[in-house]
Amino acid sequence: MQGVLELLESYRDIRDRLYQRRIAAGIVEKILLALGMAVITGLAAQIRIQLPWSPVPITGQTFAVLLSGILLGEMWGGVSMAIYIVLGIAGIPWFTGWTAGFMHLAGPTGGYIWGFVIAALFLGYTTDRFVKARSFIVLFGLMLLTNFVIIYGAGLIQLYAWLNYVKGSATGLTDLLYMGLVPFIAGDVTKAFLAAMLGRVLLPSKK
Repeated sequence: MQGVLELLESYRDIRDRLYQRRIAAGIVEKILLALGMAVITGLAAQIRIQLPWSPVPITGQTFAVLLSGILLGEMWGGVSMAIYIVLGIAGIPWFTGWTAGFMHLAGPTGGYIWGFVIAALFLGYTTDRFVKARSFIVLFGLMLLTNFVIIYGAGLIQLYAWLNYVKGSATGLTDLLYMGLVPFIAGDVTKAFLAAMLGRVLLPSKK
Protein backbone atom coordinates (compact mmCIF):
# COMPACT_ATOMS: atom_id res chain seq x y z
CA MET A 1 0.00 0.00 0.00
CA GLN A 2 2.85 2.35 0.89
CA GLY A 3 4.47 1.61 -2.48
CA VAL A 4 1.27 2.50 -4.33
CA LEU A 5 0.98 5.78 -2.44
CA GLU A 6 4.61 6.64 -3.22
CA LEU A 7 4.06 5.83 -6.90
CA LEU A 8 0.95 8.02 -6.97
CA GLU A 9 2.84 10.86 -5.32
CA SER A 10 5.66 10.54 -7.85
CA TYR A 11 3.18 10.67 -10.74
CA ARG A 12 1.56 13.80 -9.31
CA ASP A 13 4.94 15.44 -8.85
CA ILE A 14 6.01 14.70 -12.43
CA ARG A 15 2.64 15.89 -13.78
CA ASP A 16 2.80 19.15 -11.84
CA ARG A 17 6.41 19.77 -12.89
CA LEU A 18 5.59 19.25 -16.56
CA TYR A 19 2.63 21.61 -16.30
CA GLN A 20 4.74 24.30 -14.66
CA ARG A 21 7.46 23.75 -17.27
CA ARG A 22 4.94 24.36 -20.02
CA ILE A 23 3.79 27.58 -18.39
CA ALA A 24 7.34 28.81 -17.86
CA ALA A 25 8.58 27.81 -21.33
CA GLY A 26 10.13 30.51 -23.50
CA ILE A 27 8.69 31.71 -26.79
CA VAL A 28 10.90 29.46 -28.93
CA GLU A 29 9.98 26.36 -26.93
CA LYS A 30 6.28 27.23 -27.11
CA ILE A 31 6.46 27.72 -30.87
CA LEU A 32 8.15 24.33 -31.22
CA LEU A 33 5.48 22.70 -29.06
CA ALA A 34 2.76 24.35 -31.15
CA LEU A 35 4.45 23.17 -34.35
CA GLY A 36 4.67 19.66 -32.94
CA MET A 37 0.95 19.68 -32.17
CA ALA A 38 0.24 20.95 -35.68
CA VAL A 39 2.22 17.99 -37.07
CA ILE A 40 0.20 15.58 -34.90
CA THR A 41 -3.01 17.16 -36.21
CA GLY A 42 -1.77 16.72 -39.77
CA LEU A 43 -1.03 13.06 -39.14
CA ALA A 44 -4.40 12.53 -37.47
CA ALA A 45 -6.05 14.05 -40.56
CA GLN A 46 -4.82 11.07 -42.58
CA ILE A 47 -6.92 8.68 -40.49
CA ARG A 48 -9.83 8.97 -42.88
CA ILE A 49 -13.02 7.11 -43.71
CA GLN A 50 -14.85 8.59 -46.68
CA LEU A 51 -18.65 8.39 -46.50
CA PRO A 52 -20.36 7.78 -49.86
CA TRP A 53 -23.23 10.20 -49.14
CA SER A 54 -21.17 13.07 -47.72
CA PRO A 55 -18.22 15.25 -48.79
CA VAL A 56 -17.10 15.25 -45.14
CA PRO A 57 -14.93 12.26 -44.14
CA ILE A 58 -14.48 10.76 -40.70
CA THR A 59 -10.98 11.69 -39.47
CA GLY A 60 -8.90 11.70 -36.32
CA GLN A 61 -8.30 15.46 -36.38
CA THR A 62 -10.74 16.49 -33.68
CA PHE A 63 -8.98 14.32 -31.10
CA ALA A 64 -5.73 16.20 -31.80
CA VAL A 65 -7.54 19.55 -31.67
CA LEU A 66 -9.05 18.81 -28.27
CA LEU A 67 -5.68 17.72 -26.94
CA SER A 68 -3.92 20.80 -28.30
CA GLY A 69 -6.08 23.04 -26.15
CA ILE A 70 -5.52 21.24 -22.89
CA LEU A 71 -1.85 20.38 -23.49
CA LEU A 72 -0.64 23.73 -24.81
CA GLY A 73 -2.93 25.98 -22.83
CA GLU A 74 -4.59 29.35 -22.96
CA MET A 75 -3.22 30.69 -26.24
CA TRP A 76 -0.83 28.18 -27.72
CA GLY A 77 -3.35 25.47 -28.55
CA GLY A 78 -5.00 28.01 -30.85
CA VAL A 79 -1.59 29.01 -32.21
CA SER A 80 -0.85 25.38 -33.06
CA MET A 81 -4.08 25.13 -35.06
CA ALA A 82 -3.31 28.44 -36.79
CA ILE A 83 0.11 27.03 -37.73
CA TYR A 84 -1.61 23.92 -39.08
CA ILE A 85 -3.88 26.05 -41.27
CA VAL A 86 -1.26 28.56 -42.46
CA LEU A 87 1.34 25.92 -43.37
CA GLY A 88 -1.33 23.80 -45.04
CA ILE A 89 -2.36 26.77 -47.17
CA ALA A 90 1.32 27.44 -47.91
CA GLY A 91 1.76 23.95 -49.34
CA ILE A 92 2.50 21.45 -46.55
CA PRO A 93 0.33 18.47 -47.62
CA TRP A 94 -1.14 17.59 -44.25
CA PHE A 95 -4.80 18.30 -44.78
CA THR A 96 -6.98 15.20 -45.16
CA GLY A 97 -5.75 12.96 -47.97
CA TRP A 98 -2.25 14.53 -47.94
CA THR A 99 -3.60 17.66 -49.62
CA ALA A 100 -2.67 21.33 -49.27
CA GLY A 101 -3.73 24.75 -50.48
CA PHE A 102 -6.35 27.38 -49.75
CA MET A 103 -9.04 25.64 -51.80
CA HIS A 104 -9.18 22.93 -49.17
CA LEU A 105 -10.16 25.59 -46.65
CA ALA A 106 -12.73 27.04 -49.03
CA GLY A 107 -14.32 23.65 -49.70
CA PRO A 108 -17.01 21.64 -47.89
CA THR A 109 -14.81 20.72 -44.92
CA GLY A 110 -13.08 24.09 -44.50
CA GLY A 111 -15.42 25.38 -41.81
CA TYR A 112 -14.51 22.54 -39.48
CA ILE A 113 -10.83 23.42 -39.85
CA TRP A 114 -11.42 27.13 -39.19
CA GLY A 115 -13.30 26.03 -36.07
CA PHE A 116 -10.21 24.19 -34.81
CA VAL A 117 -8.55 27.47 -33.83
CA ILE A 118 -11.49 28.73 -31.76
CA ALA A 119 -11.98 25.29 -30.20
CA ALA A 120 -8.37 25.03 -29.04
CA LEU A 121 -8.39 28.59 -27.73
CA PHE A 122 -11.58 27.96 -25.76
CA LEU A 123 -10.34 24.73 -24.18
CA GLY A 124 -6.93 26.18 -23.39
CA TYR A 125 -8.40 29.26 -21.76
CA THR A 126 -10.97 27.32 -19.73
CA THR A 127 -8.63 24.64 -18.40
CA ASP A 128 -5.83 27.10 -17.64
CA ARG A 129 -8.01 29.63 -15.82
CA PHE A 130 -10.45 27.37 -13.97
CA VAL A 131 -9.08 24.51 -11.88
CA LYS A 132 -12.54 22.95 -11.49
CA ALA A 133 -12.67 22.53 -15.27
CA ARG A 134 -9.96 19.87 -14.95
CA SER A 135 -12.18 17.23 -13.34
CA PHE A 136 -13.10 14.41 -15.70
CA ILE A 137 -16.84 15.18 -15.78
CA VAL A 138 -16.34 18.88 -16.50
CA LEU A 139 -13.59 18.16 -19.02
CA PHE A 140 -15.80 15.68 -20.85
CA GLY A 141 -18.62 18.21 -20.95
CA LEU A 142 -16.25 20.89 -22.25
CA MET A 143 -14.96 18.51 -24.91
CA LEU A 144 -18.49 17.78 -26.10
CA LEU A 145 -19.41 21.47 -26.08
CA THR A 146 -16.27 22.42 -27.97
CA ASN A 147 -16.66 19.65 -30.51
CA PHE A 148 -20.35 19.88 -31.29
CA VAL A 149 -20.95 23.61 -30.86
CA ILE A 150 -17.72 25.28 -31.98
CA ILE A 151 -16.21 22.87 -34.51
CA TYR A 152 -19.46 21.53 -35.94
CA GLY A 153 -21.12 24.93 -35.77
CA ALA A 154 -18.43 26.44 -38.00
CA GLY A 155 -18.30 23.32 -40.15
CA LEU A 156 -22.02 23.12 -40.82
CA ILE A 157 -22.28 26.79 -41.72
CA GLN A 158 -19.61 26.49 -44.42
CA LEU A 159 -20.88 23.11 -45.60
CA TYR A 160 -24.35 24.60 -46.05
CA ALA A 161 -22.94 27.55 -47.99
CA TRP A 162 -20.82 25.27 -50.17
CA LEU A 163 -23.67 22.88 -50.96
CA ASN A 164 -26.23 25.60 -51.71
CA TYR A 165 -24.15 28.33 -53.33
CA VAL A 166 -21.17 26.53 -54.86
CA LYS A 167 -22.68 23.18 -55.82
CA GLY A 168 -26.11 24.68 -56.40
CA SER A 169 -27.77 21.88 -54.44
CA ALA A 170 -30.81 22.97 -52.44
CA THR A 171 -29.91 21.34 -49.12
CA GLY A 172 -32.26 21.54 -46.15
CA LEU A 173 -31.42 21.21 -42.47
CA THR A 174 -32.16 17.48 -42.26
CA ASP A 175 -29.90 16.62 -45.20
CA LEU A 176 -27.23 18.97 -43.91
CA LEU A 177 -27.15 17.31 -40.50
CA TYR A 178 -27.17 13.87 -42.10
CA MET A 179 -24.12 14.78 -44.17
CA GLY A 180 -22.20 16.94 -41.72
CA LEU A 181 -23.06 15.84 -38.18
CA VAL A 182 -25.08 12.68 -37.53
CA PRO A 183 -22.57 10.08 -38.88
CA PHE A 184 -19.82 11.53 -36.69
CA ILE A 185 -21.59 11.69 -33.32
CA ALA A 186 -20.59 8.30 -31.93
CA GLY A 187 -16.96 8.62 -33.00
CA ASP A 188 -16.63 12.17 -31.71
CA VAL A 189 -18.19 11.32 -28.35
CA THR A 190 -15.60 8.55 -28.05
CA LYS A 191 -12.77 10.92 -28.99
CA ALA A 192 -14.02 13.50 -26.49
CA PHE A 193 -14.19 10.82 -23.78
CA LEU A 194 -10.61 9.70 -24.47
CA ALA A 195 -9.33 13.28 -24.63
CA ALA A 196 -11.04 14.07 -21.31
CA MET A 197 -9.48 10.99 -19.70
CA LEU A 198 -6.05 11.98 -20.97
CA GLY A 199 -6.58 15.56 -19.85
CA ARG A 200 -7.52 14.42 -16.36
CA VAL A 201 -4.32 12.40 -16.18
CA LEU A 202 -2.07 15.21 -17.46
CA LEU A 203 -3.60 18.34 -15.91
CA PRO A 204 -2.91 19.14 -12.25
CA SER A 205 -5.86 19.60 -9.91
CA LYS A 206 -4.44 22.86 -8.59
CA LYS A 207 -2.75 25.93 -10.04
